[in-house]
Amino acid sequence: MEPKIVELGEQPYVGRRETITMTEFARVADHLPGMLSRLAERGVPVAGAPFFRYRVIDMSADLVVEAGIPVSAPVEAVPPMFTDTLPAGRYATVTHVGHPDELMGVTARLLGWAQDRGLVWDMQPTPTGEVWGCRLEMMMTDPAKEPDMHKWETVLLFKLAA
Repeated sequence: MEPKIVELGEQPYVGRRETITMTEFARVADHLPGMLSRLAERGVPVAGAPFFRYRVIDMSADLVVEAGIPVSAPVEAVPPMFTDTLPAGRYATVTHVGHPDELMGVTARLLGWAQDRGLVWDMQPTPTGEVWGCRLEMMMTDPAKEPDMHKWETVLLFKLAA
């Protein structure tokens, strides 16, 4: 699928943050089922697909990544869970159907697509890595309903600078 630019509004979410290396990603992903259960127990409706939000990226060292679940309005969260809001704005997006292992290549293509068009990311380079305003991988497929990871749909949404 060809990347495109979309305009998104603010979106409250409940999240859980981890500092990991690329090989430890399961530590973040493993939070989603428990977070979904806790929201369901409290009667909090989910307002969209779960996602991973990359806050800080240093591929050679650590990443700061959040597992997030959109909610219709801010709610109280029990630590280590927290509430936050995805920022409104223009996002470059592309949809991928396939194994999550392929997302690194899909990400590289999206970054290149934007560079070819002179688009600027909402991102600041720092000594500890790239700090992103909002960089998401939305998980559109429920693994409980579709166990074949090669059929999973993931939407990348990377916020553009204003």
